[in-house]
Amino acid sequence: MAELHLSDLETAIAWWQGREPEAHELEALQALRSQLHAEGRLGLSEGDIPESALDAWLVWYDSTPDSPCIAICSTAQGDGICKGCGRSFDEVQNWLALGPLHKRAVWRRITQDATAWRFNRYAERG
Repeated sequence: MAELHLSDLETAIAWWQGREPEAHELEALQALRSQLHAEGRLGLSEGDIPESALDAWLVWYDSTPDSPCIAICSTAQGDGICKGCGRSFDEVQNWLALGPLHKRAVWRRITQDATAWRFNRYAERG
């Protein structure tokens, strides 16, 4: 089961603070962040996220780009990892079936790795 990572939670909080600093959605996300900090955790399984916090996070998620694809897919040429975006062949093939938390986990991994062309040679396409 995919997890909501603390880094995505903090990014969603910052997004809500810039939009509606008094919103109940922001309060739900901040309460969840406090819980994670108190428990010393970096993530929380989808089934353990309070509905109000998950709903608020999904509003932020909908404001982000869905796919890291830059239209240079080397998996079509047999590569196991796409040189363009950094996703695995399976991730590219099944992207539409992945849920938001799984997609964000992929985004987090490829961003931290930062070796795909979308992060250097073809960054303007991202």
